[in-house]
Amino acid sequence: MVDITHKNNTLRSATAQAIVKLSRKETMDTIINHAVPKGDVFAMSKAAGLLGIKKTSELLPDCLPLPIEYMDIEYQINGLEIQVLVTVKTIYRTGVEVEAMHGASVVALNMYDMLKPIDKEIEIHTIKLLEKKGGKSSFKDRFKRDIQAVVIVCSDSVFEGKKEDNAGKAIVAKLGACEVNVEDYIIVPDEKEIIREKAKYYQAKGIDLIIYTGGTGLSQRDITPEALQPLLDRKIPGIEEAIRKYGQDRMPHAMLSRSIAGTIKNTLVLALPGSTNGAKESMDAIFPSVLHVFRILKGARHELKK
Repeated sequence: MVDITHKNNTLRSATAQAIVKLSRKETMDTIINHAVPKGDVFAMSKAAGLLGIKKTSELLPDCLPLPIEYMDIEYQINGLEIQVLVTVKTIYRTGVEVEAMHGASVVALNMYDMLKPIDKEIEIHTIKLLEKKGGKSSFKDRFKRDIQAVVIVCSDSVFEGKKEDNAGKAIVAKLGACEVNVEDYIIVPDEKEIIREKAKYYQAKGIDLIIYTGGTGLSQRDITPEALQPLLDRKIPGIEEAIRKYGQDRMPHAMLSRSIAGTIKNTLVLALPGSTNGAKESMDAIFPSVLHVFRILKGARHELKK
């Protein structure tokens, strides 16, 4: 089964269809007049479809159980065809397109079962997904391909060669997966003036995104937030909250992190934990969704040039 624990909850929806084709007008008239011997075809098939949606994960081996928070089944009649439309919604880490398609399939099969005594030539056609929303495919940003980033590792021990950096490399890997260009990757000691100087230097060079890792804890040498906060024009608390919420859901000490996020003019600055897991989880919490900020920042930049 696929591991989705790294994903974020988002509102996800899917609409699927199935088409039931009758062979005679008399069959359609019988359905509409509620004269089918086995009962109300539309009502019973809807009930079957709702059960089908709920039981999808019990029947498909690699389909994850998830909370279904909305289901709707509609019918549209076009001549001798009945179009079944199934919509499913959830707020979860994975989509509901399989649930919607399974629901449409069960509705169509139940209709077939109820109608076969009076129409031997019924056919089921075109079970397919019509629409899906939610997840990373719904939140792509047109500016993300030209973003320039720098990753700065703040660590005395890594700077002195006593320890290998893994957190910074994990951030670089995530940026690459999000198609962000990493212009530089450097290691600096836990010194306020050096940390500040690097932020000023790269911002002046026009770098869009500066990510620090390390120095966000509570030890005496953890001074990255103190170094950066005086430089920030505006803080972005929502990014900080998202990082801590994501981490706290996975381990109880994430609340102790002092990760920060803000802007220096049109440059986004992030300070993330120095542990490998902390850095990875922080990046998973906000990327690629955070790249939407550059639609606003670059838009502001273009306005200033006019």
